[in-house]
Amino acid sequence: MQYDVTVIGSGPGGYVAAIRCAQLGFKTALIEKYSTLGGTCLNVGCIPSKALLDSSEHYYNAVNHFTEHGIDIAKPKVNFKQMIERKASVVKQTCDGIDYLMKKNKIDVHHGFGSFVDKNTIKITPDKGDATQITTDKVIIATGSKPSSLPFAKIDKKRIITSTEALELKEIPKHLIVIGGGVIGMELGSVYARIGSQVTVVEYMDKIIPTMDGTMAKELTKVAKKQGIDCKVSHKVTAIENKGKEVIVKAENKKGEQVEIKGDYCLVAIGRRPYTDGLNLEAAGLSTDERGRIAVDDHLKTKVDNIYAIGDVVRGAMLAHKAEEEGTMVAEQLAGQKPHINYKLIPGVVYTWPEVASVGHTEEELKESGVAYKVGSFPFKALGRARASMDVDGLVKVLADKNTDEILGMHIIGARAADMIAAGVTAMEYRAAAEDVSRMSHAHPTYMEAVKEACLAATENRPIHI
Repeated sequence: MQYDVTVIGSGPGGYVAAIRCAQLGFKTALIEKYSTLGGTCLNVGCIPSKALLDSSEHYYNAVNHFTEHGIDIAKPKVNFKQMIERKASVVKQTCDGIDYLMKKNKIDVHHGFGSFVDKNTIKITPDKGDATQITTDKVIIATGSKPSSLPFAKIDKKRIITSTEALELKEIPKHLIVIGGGVIGMELGSVYARIGSQVTVVEYMDKIIPTMDGTMAKELTKVAKKQGIDCKVSHKVTAIENKGKEVIVKAENKKGEQVEIKGDYCLVAIGRRPYTDGLNLEAAGLSTDERGRIAVDDHLKTKVDNIYAIGDVVRGAMLAHKAEEEGTMVAEQLAGQKPHINYKLIPGVVYTWPEVASVGHTEEELKESGVAYKVGSFPFKALGRARASMDVDGLVKVLADKNTDEILGMHIIGARAADMIAAGVTAMEYRAAAEDVSRMSHAHPTYMEAVKEACLAATENRPIHI
């Protein structure tokens, strides 16, 4: 079989690349080693974790807030089996949707392990049956990433687990120890804290969510503490031992003192690594760098002229929506178009509650680069909408150029921050000033009024409602 474009990997980057290629008239193939499409994001990442986050938040509200709302119910109980089953049904519906999109766009889907024979030939090895080969003009590698592990701690998938196993547990942990206070660690830690687990987060850096603006880390730490999550920052893990029904984590704090934490499960959430295992890149003339990434140019082309790579296997943030944009960009370039991506305007989100969302520069980055800037912030507790919904934790922080007033960064922790950050992306894409946003009418009462007020605070330090 001969194709114009073959995409290896059906995660958000891969399936979007395949759809866009097909829309542009290319005969397109998609290779996926698993039986379902959607990659990590749809099967064991973004989608299932959000399903559990929502379920656990409903339970948490029922226990802690219903009475205040005037809703009297018998004390709710967690049906954990049903939570997991609902999550699985959400995953199935979403993956089935990708199957539909492949058929709609007339994309040939090949289930099996894809590997290079040469730069234009791909071998597909199914779980059962004989391997087949296809030839192709162009190739897009979109094989994603896998959870990283610590060299001294074997992931046994029983007591010492990754995010994949954390989404499939058969019981609620009594004490979940989370190694890594980044996005995955804080999200899954919050799921289990809400439904009754004692949760301890151990983070090597001096703050949780260390890649985000420091104000967001500070505010999320406060919220986590209120929810009963113990965040131990500046702790270096030195050992993780499975003792049967107990896991012992040993760490060293910033004073050099030894700390021992005992729990029944340990989630290792220290990040992810590019997954190119078994691709046989050498046969196509490719290799990976010291971090396992495939080198690409600004057009996402590898050193081999007809092969491109996108998403988690190349440089940049490991985000589903970043991979989607890259898949679209490669497809459109192949069609002779000239798309672009502003990587600084790809937002990052932590789906705890309240959510955390950021785009653009952090205050730490601006300080380090010597840019003259000003800050405007506005707390959710000053919003009528937030008081009405009892979502008063959090704030909006806007960073603007001191001389031109151009928005350089927006950082939000609060209810619906994940949706609100799109306003920051839009404003910065059009290089809006803080004053531009502050003069736009924002519906009342809404959470988005906090963005307007933060922009007012950044422009002339004149917020109205505080």
